[in-house]
Amino acid sequence: MKTLKEISCGETVTVKRLTGEGPVRRRIMDMGITKGVHVFVRKVAPLGDPVEVTVRGYELSLRKADAEMIEVE
Repeated sequence: MKTLKEISCGETVTVKRLTGEGPVRRRIMDMGITKGVHVFVRKVAPLGDPVEVTVRGYELSLRKADAEMIEVE
């Protein structure tokens, strides 16, 4: 399964599951990234960190480490 970190700019994906633990997972969920939500990848910085996405109508920047915990399809 792919993670959000592997998705290229301009693609829209659906979140399948979060693999993080404890507070990190809770923080990602608090940002609105939950199972079944659509995520549009707006920009990826030249070195891949951060990834800028649109979730539930608002823009969000995620670190590579956080994006790696989000499994998508």
